Amino acid sequence: MKPIHIGILGLGTVGGGTFTVLKRNGEEIARRAGRKIVVKMVADKDLKKVRELVGNDAIITDNAHEVTCNPDIDIVVELIGGQTIAKELILEAIAHGKHVVTANKALLANHGTEIFAAARAKGVIVAFEAAVAGGIPIIKALREGLTANRITWIAGIINGTANFILSEMREKGLAFNEVLAQAQKLGYAEADPTYDIEGIDAAHKITLMSAIAFGIPVQFDKVYTEGITKLTSEDIQYAEELGYRIKLLGITKRTEKGIELRVHPTLIPIKRLIANVEGVMNAVVVKGDAVGATLYYGAGAGAEPTASSVIADLVDVARMQTADPMHRVPTLSFQPDLLSDTPMLSMDDVETSYYLRMQVVDKPGVMAEITRILADNHISISAMIQKEASDDSDKVSIIMLTHTTLERSINAAIKGIESLPVVTNQVFRIRIEELNK
Repeated sequence: MKPIHIGILGLGTVGGGTFTVLKRNGEEIARRAGRKIVVKMVADKDLKKVRELVGNDAIITDNAHEVTCNPDIDIVVELIGGQTIAKELILEAIAHGKHVVTANKALLANHGTEIFAAARAKGVIVAFEAAVAGGIPIIKALREGLTANRITWIAGIINGTANFILSEMREKGLAFNEVLAQAQKLGYAEADPTYDIEGIDAAHKITLMSAIAFGIPVQFDKVYTEGITKLTSEDIQYAEELGYRIKLLGITKRTEKGIELRVHPTLIPIKRLIANVEGVMNAVVVKGDAVGATLYYGAGAGAEPTASSVIADLVDVARMQTADPMHRVPTLSFQPDLLSDTPMLSMDDVETSYYLRMQVVDKPGVMAEITRILADNHISISAMIQKEASDDSDKVSIIMLTHTTLERSINAAIKGIESLPVVTNQVFRIRIEELNK
């Protein structure tokens, strides 16, 4: 059977890994795909670097448009990243009737609706397993393996950099900035780590998973995003004392009022498997009504783990490209004309429990004032610890865990507590997820 000819745009970490794995495991991959998958062209600005890796095994160019417009290319693999030239090239490839495989979560989270519509109109496939959780086949699980289920929620550690920082802060008691510098030195964090530490990268990924899980359009503008920069080693230690571990989670839930879509630091009970995922590893828990909770764990980044997902998509496209478009697995799992208009909830309408840390003057009546404000906002306390004052200070730290309440209620309570003269700093809040329902 005629080989599938692919063109790779961008031979960086993932592109290089994809080329290497295809070359090394080509025979095994061909046996699975039913035909050979051959790298016909590679486009990259650094021609010297490409020649060193590719040699004479493919046509090399520094003009990506030569790949997207080449009639001999069946599948374009976009691994450039970004949202400008990458979008232009993907749409150009689609316009020329080519299937597309991409790892570009930022592009799909922001422009997926437009890209998927263009592909549907042209009868081609856009596959993006590598865009979420690196080597973990979570997109395939959501689109195919769990199709019998009404999915109720997803919670994922989907940024390895943030997870490495939180793991090191907990294990070594180090401050955030110290661990960030270490992560950059080890190559786990970029020189500009904003997307990782502010939760934006995780927000891109949970947006895509939410769309697939609930059959809704991709809506990155609706995701609530909060990073890990304000966390202290003390908070991590206090959480541990209370039986919890802090992780940066991407969360999406189906509720009676609508769909939650959020990324933020979260207290998770230590007994949950996902709470024990350490270092740069990723993990995603999916709760379905038929199967219950399922956990997907593995490397969330890296050359060959991510290449594994890219190549899995290539094999899927090779198998499905001759199928009638109506008989292919839909891009977002649900048929495109049957996507739901279920509303997305604002954070004010989210219900969860909370960890609150505050510093107060150590004198009688303080707790009564604080609990009165909580009670006025219909918030009850499930646990509390008080840390003794250090040195000769008259100030103590109080840590509270609340029962489930509305975000708007906790916001009102925090505002009231901070207005008390006996409260000497801002109240620090972290949300809690039990992940047991």
